[in-house]
Amino acid sequence: MATPRAEAHLAQPELAGRRILICRPEPEADRLAEAFRAAGARVRVLPTVVREPLPETPERRSLLQELDNFHHIIAVSPYAARLLLDEVDQWWPQPPVGVHWYGVGAGTAAAFAEAGLPAEKPDDGWTSEALLAHPSLQHLEHEKVLLARGEQGRELIRQTLEQRGARVTVLPLYRRLQPYYPADKLSEIFTGFRPEAVIALSGETLNNLKDMAREYPHALDTALVVVPANRVAEQARAAGFSNPVVPDGLSDRELVNCVAVRLGPQAGNNG
Repeated sequence: MATPRAEAHLAQPELAGRRILICRPEPEADRLAEAFRAAGARVRVLPTVVREPLPETPERRSLLQELDNFHHIIAVSPYAARLLLDEVDQWWPQPPVGVHWYGVGAGTAAAFAEAGLPAEKPDDGWTSEALLAHPSLQHLEHEKVLLARGEQGRELIRQTLEQRGARVTVLPLYRRLQPYYPADKLSEIFTGFRPEAVIALSGETLNNLKDMAREYPHALDTALVVVPANRVAEQARAAGFSNPVVPDGLSDRELVNCVAVRLGPQAGNNG
């Protein structure tokens, strides 16, 4: 019978020598890189999306001052939740009462919870579709919803809630941009490092990665590409990525486990 210590050892992901490319924005990319390194992997970080907070406007300031007029407040990502909370703190010494808070996924709900705001999240999954299945978002006649997100984004939540009778206000808090990298950095990653697995947790991340790798058309042919949902997996296949996979969750541990199950340690590094 295995001891607790032995069971903990067995549960530790093994990725010794495996080459992992992380394309998430910062600071999530560096945090995830540490989790992969702890499992023995070699890691490169290449954010293919950077986020830039939008400047405050009089319209946004007025909206935040009237936050108590909303029945439901939804953030699409932990980053959107943190930006929203920073601004709420400026105008509300105590959060408005009677408001229902939601996160698209456990990480976003946790960002609200850390600020003392118990937030709802999907019962199963971490996508917009999963959140829209939440029981309290089914019948919203004349109820006001605030949707905190980026400047551009999927319209599914807004459109679906409006079809259910809600009055939805979109609150754009940041913009996403494709960063520039010099050719020698891209060459080192795609022809020198040659990743065996890539973490690309949005469709935009995947598109920008494809653009950055256009001079190296076969560098990612067989790489495992970790994407957040089946919708993005289909997008990956259409873009020429042959090996997309959707993990069981998007926490750092779940992402590392997903790659470890698919790749395992490199031959010759098993100890």
